Amino acid sequence: MPAASPITAIVVAYDSAEVLPACLSALAAEGVPAIVVDNASGDGSADIARARGASVIVNTRNEGYGRANNRGVAASSTPYVLIVNPDVEIRRGAVAALLAAAERYPDAAMLAPRIVEPSGRVFLQPRSLLSPPHLNRAGTMRIPEGDACLPFLSGACLLIRREVFASLGGFDPAIFLFYEDDDLCRRMRDSGRALVHVHEAEAGHGRGRSTAPMPGRRFKARWHLAWSEGYVSGKYGLPRPAFVKILENLAKAAGYGLMLRREKMFAHAGSAAGALAWRHGRTAIGREGLEPSP
Repeated sequence: MPAASPITAIVVAYDSAEVLPACLSALAAEGVPAIVVDNASGDGSADIARARGASVIVNTRNEGYGRANNRGVAASSTPYVLIVNPDVEIRRGAVAALLAAAERYPDAAMLAPRIVEPSGRVFLQPRSLLSPPHLNRAGTMRIPEGDACLPFLSGACLLIRREVFASLGGFDPAIFLFYEDDDLCRRMRDSGRALVHVHEAEAGHGRGRSTAPMPGRRFKARWHLAWSEGYVSGKYGLPRPAFVKILENLAKAAGYGLMLRREKMFAHAGSAAGALAWRHGRTAIGREGLEPSP
């Protein structure tokens, strides 16, 4: 009988039927059981996950990325959880490499593989709104030639010590979408834990393919991006986003509307609306009709 895996993969799906099979197949090939948290998909994502042997938690509403991951982690019992976007495919040997690195670096609470995009580019996050100025780097970050401590790791694929995740409260449940991974990285670092990029582990990432495109989602995504920027700025005592930026987005939305460029219009209108909502004290989960987490 094979030994039980020390890792449970948590995959949050939202209309992810196109990419979910490859994601789950890659995890199964590495011997990693998966919990799929389905955010009220309308494309059969939950059925696809069940057919591939994953445990499935079905949310009656879209709970957002961080809140859904929190629910998946709470349902797990292994020492480690692997947060995986549905458009990520773990490459062969990556899980073993991540576990070996976790043993080498006991102070590391989160570890991430090299994330390779379809173009072959390795994705690294060189800077963040939540990073202290001395850790921010302008331009493209140099790709490490070996394991490296980094100020931030991408939320697309993260190996996390489950007890540490729970002790910090998981992803901030006030955030529906965007900045939840930056916020978690910041809290991990502030608590004295290291974040490690593991050179020998690799994952393929089809960026932007986790959710099927639909009209109106551009407005919603930009709304949440702008709201979350305001929220985390206030959370960490950073300067609030400039009001002139709201005016610029309103002007651009009007201009693109006159040119009948609907996607651009929705994007800039969403950015303005999200920033205004944050300034007026509205919440992201309130917009989505969700109850605050206990």
